Amino acid sequence: MRGPLAWPLLLLMRRAPLARAGTSSAHEWTRAVRAWTPATGTWTASAHEWTRAARSWTPAARAWTSSALEWTRAARAPTLLSARPGLPGGAGLARAPGRWAGSQGSGLQGGPPAAAGAGTEAGRHGPPASPGEDWRSRPAVAGRSEARKLLGLVRPERGRLAAAVGFLAVSSVVTMSAPFFLGKVIDVIYASPTMDSSASLTDLCLGLTCVFLCGAAANAVRVYLMQSSGQRIVNRLRTSLFSSVLRQDVAFFDKTRTGELINRLSSDTALLGRSVTENLSDGLRAGAQASVGIGMMFFVSPALATFVLSVVPPMSILAVAYGRYLRNLSKATQDSLAQATQLAEECIGNIRTVRAFGKEVAEVEKYSHRVDHVMQLARKEAFARAGFFGATGLSGNLIVLSVLYKGGLLMGAAHMTVGELSSFLMYAFWVGLSIGGLSSFYSELMKGLGAGGRLWELLERQPQMPIDEGVTLREKSFQGALQFKNVHFAYPARPEVPIFQDFSLSIPAGSVTALVGPSGSGKSTVVSLLLRLYDPLSGAVLLDGHDIRQLNPAWLRSKIGTVSQEPVLFSCSIAENIAYGADCPSSVTAEQVERAAEAANAAAFIRKFPRAFHTVVGEKGVLLSGGQKQRIAIARALLKNPRILLLDEATR
Repeated sequence: MRGPLAWPLLLLMRRAPLARAGTSSAHEWTRAVRAWTPATGTWTASAHEWTRAARSWTPAARAWTSSALEWTRAARAPTLLSARPGLPGGAGLARAPGRWAGSQGSGLQGGPPAAAGAGTEAGRHGPPASPGEDWRSRPAVAGRSEARKLLGLVRPERGRLAAAVGFLAVSSVVTMSAPFFLGKVIDVIYASPTMDSSASLTDLCLGLTCVFLCGAAANAVRVYLMQSSGQRIVNRLRTSLFSSVLRQDVAFFDKTRTGELINRLSSDTALLGRSVTENLSDGLRAGAQASVGIGMMFFVSPALATFVLSVVPPMSILAVAYGRYLRNLSKATQDSLAQATQLAEECIGNIRTVRAFGKEVAEVEKYSHRVDHVMQLARKEAFARAGFFGATGLSGNLIVLSVLYKGGLLMGAAHMTVGELSSFLMYAFWVGLSIGGLSSFYSELMKGLGAGGRLWELLERQPQMPIDEGVTLREKSFQGALQFKNVHFAYPARPEVPIFQDFSLSIPAGSVTALVGPSGSGKSTVVSLLLRLYDPLSGAVLLDGHDIRQLNPAWLRSKIGTVSQEPVLFSCSIAENIAYGADCPSSVTAEQVERAAEAANAAAFIRKFPRAFHTVVGEKGVLLSGGQKQRIAIARALLKNPRILLLDEATR
């Protein structure tokens, strides 16, 4: 059985080595140029010309070189900090990678022997940090304004949203024209209280009925377009966020809790999506109706409109203050909810351990404490919302009362008719409702922006390690020789605890090597560094003499098969878990899966299951024993037909 095709050659040099080269002094560069002098007189002349031209820049060059040297000394500081007594040279290190340098066409028969190891590596990652400690503490990419980010979010739906705004305009015009025409109806009734007005009254009412039906249809289409656009935006946002999370370095996941990321993917995305679609639609409608209503109020009676709208400026100031407070409160609420979600996810995922130690009551108390904090924040929001909407409701009632008072005076002075006062009252009522809608829109928008702040940080966070950039080696010259050269390393989550100090190791191509040592000596770290899940603080990990930091990580990992110390299976069938090792799992045949299982000595127990290879293993393989999970994980690695096979204590 042949393994998957090699990854495409992507001849893209990483920028990091070039950047490091830029810190070299000008003298080093000059010596490199002079090395070319014996080759040709032309190059020598050119070099001398360049040297004379460069001397005119000597003051600036010296200043730059000084800065570069200072930067270099600062960059080396972590290396010096890690050079302390501990595990000299990685002595006692173990759990070696089993190496397989067979030809790519070799089958599973006579495959690579398994490498053995013992012990665990306790405490290498350190205690989990507070939720989001890593990605919140470091600044994101120079961000755009919130408005531009929101516009970028809705840009793919601009056609549907533009149509929705058009239907919104139609429905708003119909709605806000109703008070004017109803006032005319009242004037017709009061002006001609006889049967002579019945014909004109009937025609007017029929016409208004048709207009209202058109407005209702336009409003229904608006709601549908906004609702569907909102779901599409949320789907794209979740996909983009999930993609950004998966591109992050492994060190990011060492410091960020899983439950918090799940909360960002579920709760925060829905809140932000709703705030820029459904809530935005309601806000636009309220704004349009308020604008038209105020205009019609001035059209009916400028004096009365000026008197009534004097309450708007103080309410606007109150709304701005309330919105800012609610935005900050929303951030705190979402963070607290993420912590509660993380606790629940961790407890449910480890329910067997919780049950074995009888910690159900303790876990419930811990979760109750977390949700109580969420409730306290919700209570603060409730108080703020109650005060704000109480004030807006009072302002609406004052508007109606002032209309009745001032309008009655104007009617007494014969400056208004009954129909005009009725129209003005209805417009004032609609304006009051619209102002309340704008208040609700603003508060929900601030909540969405509060949740969106965390999403922007995740979406804009750039991983320090590339995913699919760098050099690929030629297949014909690929051997698979590995070398650790003066490696210093500590996990980013615990930089004060060195794992390797000046560690060197050479593994020839085609050999089988086992590393044996006590727990915590760095056996699993060797596997992590070979997979380039982390980069060493200093020194280098070499593959066929090439620093793996210059290689394409995707290409590198395509050549390596690995079985971790704690193999993790996905909640699907056994066949799907084994096929996961291929570049294209959907193209793997049943025969290939069975051959991989035979090679891993797993086919016998798999066939004893009622559904054989179609047996669902449960979340993280919970329905299988530890040994069965390891055998399936080995089959998954062998299906890949790798050039290098790493077994992290996976031979029991």
